Amino acid sequence: MRPYPLVLTPMLIPKVWGGRTLAALNKPLPPGEPIGESWELADLASTSKDGAGGDSARSMIANGEMRGLTLERAITAMGDNLMGDLRLTEQGGFPLLLKYLDARTNLSVQVHPSPEYAREHPGAHLKTESWYIVDAQPDAKLYIGVPEGTTHDELERAIRENTVADLLIEVPAKPGDCHTLPSGTLHALGGGVLVAEVQTPSDTTFRVYDWGREGRRLHIDEAMPCIDLAPLAAEHSRNAMGEGPLASTAFYTIARERWMDPTSVAFEAQRPTVLMCLDGAADLEHAAGETTTVRKGDTVLLPSVVDALTIEPDGVFEALVIEFPE
Repeated sequence: MRPYPLVLTPMLIPKVWGGRTLAALNKPLPPGEPIGESWELADLASTSKDGAGGDSARSMIANGEMRGLTLERAITAMGDNLMGDLRLTEQGGFPLLLKYLDARTNLSVQVHPSPEYAREHPGAHLKTESWYIVDAQPDAKLYIGVPEGTTHDELERAIRENTVADLLIEVPAKPGDCHTLPSGTLHALGGGVLVAEVQTPSDTTFRVYDWGREGRRLHIDEAMPCIDLAPLAAEHSRNAMGEGPLASTAFYTIARERWMDPTSVAFEAQRPTVLMCLDGAADLEHAAGETTTVRKGDTVLLPSVVDALTIEPDGVFEALVIEFPE
């Protein structure tokens, strides 16, 4: 089988804080439901009860000879032609989880496990994540971390008294900005924000505050030992108009690219690459006479042996390019 770009079928997840904005990314939203997440690339053997709603969450291939197969089966079938020298996670899955999030209202204030907590609790997994702001309403905010000098006692008191929102650092949500949050960062997406989320494959989340909503469990005792009070480094927030990648972590890199004319593009030959298509449409020519057509909202996994493409945009074509560092 000749390797080719794999277009992935999104998994749409209802959320109490979700809305209808994902329709702008050509997602087929079911009527009458607040859809908060579109899982674009997922290969999880198990999820939390607040994840995709089942024991596993695995993307399906939407095009070509592998249409209808899960990503797990595609990896098995293609082997190194897909993965190159990139290794699976300890749980046996693809080492990224990619989503779009439509935050109609504020998400819960939450934290993901610290390295120490994960070592002591085998079911909990680290989660480094990056938010690329696709769109945002005027005055929309992100909540990232707490002021320097805040103590754990002060933070825990604010959490237990339901005043932690007053303590969080507010960051303007500006389209084109990208914020990277290492595991242990206290955070929340504010309402009126549409983001592309690139993260390590974990859905372990500890909520400490839910903005007065009822019926969803808080995890204060689990969260407190995980929260890192150190200020977030300046390089964790970048803008697409600046130089260099939007995010550069030990797990992935993110860049935003824009094409207006047919262009030959080379990628890291030893590892797969992912494109999250933000705007426009394009034909991806990946072999003599073979093309894959993609459009706004599509997420495409390029096997490691597809190390070069000719991108033929229909007008202007923009995408996030996610690659794996050596």
